[in-house]
Amino acid sequence: MEHEQHLAQRLELASTLLERTLAWLEEHRSALTGEVEKISATVDPAVSEREEELVAKLAAAESEIADLKAAAASATQTTPAVLTSIRKTVPASTADMLAKRGIGDGPVDVRALDAALSGLSLEQRIAVKSQLLRAGAVS
Repeated sequence: MEHEQHLAQRLELASTLLERTLAWLEEHRSALTGEVEKISATVDPAVSEREEELVAKLAAAESEIADLKAAAASATQTTPAVLTSIRKTVPASTADMLAKRGIGDGPVDVRALDAALSGLSLEQRIAVKSQLLRAGAVS
């Protein structure tokens, strides 16, 4: 009998705990089922203005890039004509020095140039040859 009373008390205690748990679960059912209450948000006007400003800057940059690409494409097509029309001159001192040694205007033969520059120091010969190369006067 005592054993049956003890068992009855335990069953009564267990049923009480189950009822409390059931009540708690019903209260928190929305959290457990994943139901979400209404969510609302507002758009900050400063953010949308900044977005519009950035979109306008991006459009301007893309337009400028397109213009630069078009200019570069047209420049590469006309480059050979432009390069041939550039005036290539030799400094007056170099032209005078070459004229004294019998080398005149026009393309200069390398052997004749070496012979004409033989009296100069190595640095001076290099300077004269680089000037002539830049001017396109050495053949």
